[in-house]
Amino acid sequence: MSAGRLPAFAMRGHHHIGAFATLQKSSQILKNREKSRHVPVATIPHLSSHRSSIAERFFSKLSSLHSSAKSSYLISESPRVRISDTYDGGNAEFVSSEVAPVDAAYDEIVRVNIRPDPYTDLEQKQHFQSFSFRATSQSSNRRVKYIVSNAGEASYAPAWNGSSIFVTSKPTPFDPDSWTRTEDTAYDEEKGELSWTHLHASHEGDDGGSTAYFSYFPPYSYERHLGLITKCSEAKGCKVTSLGQTISGREIDCISIGNGKQICWIIHRQHPGESMAEFYAEGLLHRLLGLDTNGKLDEVAEHAREQFTFHIVPNMNPDGSANGYLRTNAAGSNLNREWAPSPAPVPTADQSDDVKNEVTMYDAPTLERSPEVYHVLRTMDQTGCDAFLDIHGDEALPFNFLAGSQGMPNWGKRLESLHGAFLAAYERANPDMQKEVSYDPDKPNEGMKHICSNQIALRFDCLSATLEMPFKEVWGRESGWGPGRARGLGTSVLDALCYVSPYLREEGAFWENLPEQDAYVNPSSKY
Repeated sequence: MSAGRLPAFAMRGHHHIGAFATLQKSSQILKNREKSRHVPVATIPHLSSHRSSIAERFFSKLSSLHSSAKSSYLISESPRVRISDTYDGGNAEFVSSEVAPVDAAYDEIVRVNIRPDPYTDLEQKQHFQSFSFRATSQSSNRRVKYIVSNAGEASYAPAWNGSSIFVTSKPTPFDPDSWTRTEDTAYDEEKGELSWTHLHASHEGDDGGSTAYFSYFPPYSYERHLGLITKCSEAKGCKVTSLGQTISGREIDCISIGNGKQICWIIHRQHPGESMAEFYAEGLLHRLLGLDTNGKLDEVAEHAREQFTFHIVPNMNPDGSANGYLRTNAAGSNLNREWAPSPAPVPTADQSDDVKNEVTMYDAPTLERSPEVYHVLRTMDQTGCDAFLDIHGDEALPFNFLAGSQGMPNWGKRLESLHGAFLAAYERANPDMQKEVSYDPDKPNEGMKHICSNQIALRFDCLSATLEMPFKEVWGRESGWGPGRARGLGTSVLDALCYVSPYLREEGAFWENLPEQDAYVNPSSKY
C-alpha cells in the first residue's frame, strides 16, 4: 500500500471491495460489514510502522464517527490475538475476545464463527462446517481457548462429537505434513460450541508473539493444485486438458493417462471443504505417473495403464475450494446434487393444496448453476465409462468406506459382485479401507438419480461408488489419519481396480468363480 492511501479491508473470494475513497463510503461499508463479509479490524495483519500511522489516523476518525458501531462490531485498537482467513480455503469470522477467568487453565478466550456457503436453491439452506483460520498472538507463552460459537448450527453438528481439530505453527498453512491434531477438542452440545486450547509459544525469530493455523482438515490450496497439474503435464504418457470453466472462470482440469480399452473416471472434491479428496488425487497421480520415482512405474501402475484409460479430475470445485466453502460452488450449487434433473423444492409459504400436487422439475446440470458437472458429464458421454469413483470426505463416520448404487434399478448380482470384489481387494491393499461400515444402503429403486455415483451407475451400467474418507481419526486403526494417509489411500486404489478389471464387462456369471473373501457385505452405519 503506497503512502497516502487508506487501508482496505481484506475480502473473501469474489466479494472484493477496493480501498476506501472517502470516509462517507467507509461509513456505509462499516454499517454493512457483516453482510459484505468484512474481516473485523481486529484481524487485519500487522502493518509496518509507516503504514500503521495511516491506519491509526483512519480508524481514529472512524471511531469518532461511529462510536456506537465500534462497540457493535468489536473493533479493537490493540487486540491480543488477531484472526485472519485471507488465504485459499480460509473460513472464519472474528466474534470476540476476553480475558479468561482467574482460575482458568488458559489466559484468554477467542470466539469465531464459521461463514456459511451461498444459499442452495435445491436444498434451500446455507451449509457450513469446515473452517480454517490463522491466529496471531501479540505476546508469547499465552494459552488461548478458541471457541467456534456457531458450531451447533452447522450442517452436521452432531459430527463434532469425537472430532479433533488440526493445528500447525508453520509460517504457511500449506505444508500438509506439518499439521497435528489438538488433544483437547471438545463439543458442548448444550451450548452448541466447539472448543480447544493452544499455547502460543515463542519461537526463534518471532517478534514477541506467535502464529498458529487451525483447520477442520488441512487445506489443499489452489496453488498446490496448479503445481500438481504442472507436474502431470510434464510427465510422459499424460495429457492434461481443460473440460471447461467454472462460474468464476477457473479451469476444470482433467488428466488422462493410459491406453487401455476400459475407461475409468475418478473425480474428486465436488464438496470443496473435503480437502482430503484432493490429497487422495495427489497420491493416485503420483503413482500412475511415477512422480516420486523419476517416471519409473511399479508393476501395478504399469498394469493399470495397460488395462485402463484414466480420466482424473483432481478438483471438481476449485471456486468453492478457494472460497472456503463446505459443499457449494460459487453459484451456491451442491454439485453432488446436479447430475440429473430432480423434483424442485416448493417454498414453504407456497405449500397450498394445489401447489403440493404440482410437480415441477429442477433442471440440472446447467451452465448457469453447475458448469463443472455439465462439462464433465458431457465428456463422459463421449468417452463412455466402465468404472467410476467419486472421492469425498465424511464428517460423522470415522471410517474410510464406499457407498454404492444399491438404490438404482439396474443394481443386481453383477454390480453387487463387482462392488464386493473391488472393496475386498481395496481392503487387502490398504488397512485404512474396510467394508462393514458405510451409509445405510438405499432400498431397491429408491435411490436419488441426481446424485453423482448413482447417475453414473445407471447411465453407463458400470461399477460406480462414492468413496468417503473421515475428518476424524480412523476407528480401530493407528492414530495419525491426515493428508499423508489420504494420499496413501489414493495410491492403493490401483490395486483394487486392476483386480476387478477382468470382470467389469464380463457377461457371464463371473461371481460364481470369485473366492468367498470377495463376497459383497451389506454395510451398516452402526458400529
